[in-house]
Amino acid sequence: MRQTFTYCLPSGNESKAQLVGCRVRVPFGSRTQTGLITQITTTPSQQALDKIKPVSEVLDQSSLLDPAVHSLCLWAAQYYQHSLGEALMLALPTALRKGQPARRSMQKYWLCTHKGRTVSPSQLQKKSPKQAELLALLQELGALSTAELKASSFSPTILKGLASKQLVELSEQFPELTATTAKTVPGHVLNEQQQQAVDTIHQSLGRFAALVLEGVTGSGKTEVYIAAIQQALDRGQQALLLVPEIGLTPQTVERVRRSVNQPVAILHSGLSDKERLDTWLDAQSGRARVVIGTRSAVFTSMPELGLIIVDEEHDGSFKQQDGFRYHARDLAVKRAQLQDLPVILGSATPSLETLNNLDKKRYQHLSLSVRAGNAVRPDIQLIDLRKENVDGGISESLLLRMRQHLTSGHQVLLFLNRRGYAPTLMCEQCGWIANCDHCDAHMTLHRQPARLLCHHCNHQQPIPHICPSCQSRQLQPLGLGTARTEERLSQLFMDTPVVRIDRDSTSQKNSFETKLEQIHSSDAMILIGTQMLAKGHHLPKVTLVAVLDADAGLFASDFRAAEKMAQMLTQVAGRAGRAELPGQVLIQTWHPQHPLFESLLLGGYGYYAREHLLPQRQLAGLPPFQPMAMIRADSRKEEHAQVFLAKVSQYLENFLHITGPLPAPLSRRAGMFRFWLTVQHPSRRQLQHYLNCLAEVIEQQRWASGISWGIDVDPHDLS
Repeated sequence: MRQTFTYCLPSGNESKAQLVGCRVRVPFGSRTQTGLITQITTTPSQQALDKIKPVSEVLDQSSLLDPAVHSLCLWAAQYYQHSLGEALMLALPTALRKGQPARRSMQKYWLCTHKGRTVSPSQLQKKSPKQAELLALLQELGALSTAELKASSFSPTILKGLASKQLVELSEQFPELTATTAKTVPGHVLNEQQQQAVDTIHQSLGRFAALVLEGVTGSGKTEVYIAAIQQALDRGQQALLLVPEIGLTPQTVERVRRSVNQPVAILHSGLSDKERLDTWLDAQSGRARVVIGTRSAVFTSMPELGLIIVDEEHDGSFKQQDGFRYHARDLAVKRAQLQDLPVILGSATPSLETLNNLDKKRYQHLSLSVRAGNAVRPDIQLIDLRKENVDGGISESLLLRMRQHLTSGHQVLLFLNRRGYAPTLMCEQCGWIANCDHCDAHMTLHRQPARLLCHHCNHQQPIPHICPSCQSRQLQPLGLGTARTEERLSQLFMDTPVVRIDRDSTSQKNSFETKLEQIHSSDAMILIGTQMLAKGHHLPKVTLVAVLDADAGLFASDFRAAEKMAQMLTQVAGRAGRAELPGQVLIQTWHPQHPLFESLLLGGYGYYAREHLLPQRQLAGLPPFQPMAMIRADSRKEEHAQVFLAKVSQYLENFLHITGPLPAPLSRRAGMFRFWLTVQHPSRRQLQHYLNCLAEVIEQQRWASGISWGIDVDPHDLS
């Protein structure tokens, strides 16, 4: 619902402009709802007053949103063609959206006992290295809240072990950070390129600047972030660090907390409503000096914000894929403009949008072209599967290299971005394939627990023992998933631990952190995982990385597919040889002559993106050279969605370049038929104008009833 609604404030509140941004309870239909005041107007006529309902209750005395966040939400609602109310509510934690009081609950903290402050962590190192690490962290920081520990890489078992030794205790009093309870780790010695980047950022503090930190994997971008954050803190300012996924948060939080002697708040969807409220209030009050969060943290109110950092700015997780389809990276840049402060966009594989902005001198380039420390770039080679015997998705050449690295006591990482046991189940007698009843997609075969599961709508059903079509018992898994590869690896390397990391194997609380602990504390080991394992993690013992199925994205219909594939391959390759040990990367492919592989081997991602992808996009008139929006329509009845988009196309055909209507690549999901069309115009301003007109027209038309529709500005995923 894009419109706003008018209510009458209680007597005495009519002229209080400071109430803009405050929450109110209002009657809405047969229910009472919580809303936000967006504007206070002059007193209307008595006739109008008779039709306007009164506000039931004003919940706040002043705005919960700082002016910059309020302005950001206004801009975002207009740009992304979405409801202002939903944009404003997204800037508040769930508890406040429900009308709960804006006050902090009693938080509990873990801190060192007197004994814990005097014991050296080295005494625990041999038998309990993770206990030693946590004790050292508590000695440095003074205390960690229960919420912060939940988001860290330390499991409850480690905490209980320290408590049983009477080295830590639980307290409801947060100890003030002092020289005796909180000692920061000595600053990292920056190399020449890192120092140049930090100096440039320092010169930008206090004014708007968009700085692109393009650093090869392992070049030490995080050290630059930490130095920049410290500079902002030294000026009495707050800093906001956006990371793409919760899985990357614990490692980043610990590195930042170890380096700055200031309270750090963590915002992500894994927090409870109470924890998120407490953390948000810490940021809003200014008590939290550094906020680390995922996508929606870009809306966090921070009264003394002086620096924004977007880590892995290219990552698709920053784009919301349903509802309010905003892009956190782009909103971070807009917020920096509104507040006149610098924003750092960091990546080893910058998006084409960011590279284009660099070419047009809108952004400033900072380069880290060498790996930090003694690390060298890994050797990258292709394995031509046309010339290989393959067992369980693993070629003979790869098996040989794996044995060499494992014999040397090193770790091997195998990347397969397909979870489950197998992509589907097939009958070898008649060709029947297990399809989802609600989607135009195959059901994925899982073994633990045993089931067929649709990864699109989560529909599941038992694994059949006989073919539903011909009653044959010749049912076989088709294709490879991480679980099936793990099973085969355990057979091929019986004396070597195999650790699988994907969404299925890390669904239990703290299981992801436990697996990371196992990886860091072990020597020879095989890691098999999806992109959860491939991005952002420092794995110093991994010397061989192999991509088992590099062809998956080569021939996709999405115009961004080649960019995403090149980014993923580069990020995966970056896990090898990150310490003193040399690294090797093997890419299995049936198409070794493909331009993507040739370009990556010749000049890396930067060469491929600048010399191939950007010219191709410009020639085709695609983003980032011509703005695009997608109009999506879903309906239980296929023809209704088609008619809806046909009318949309008819309305816009004289003003915009239209592609479609077309069925979505996944044409039916969760029982809904899905269609879309894309619209483009050389002028972003004109595109926005016609989209706004379109939205107003649709909301007034009968033919739009029963259609789930939406406008996706700057679409990132065409599925």
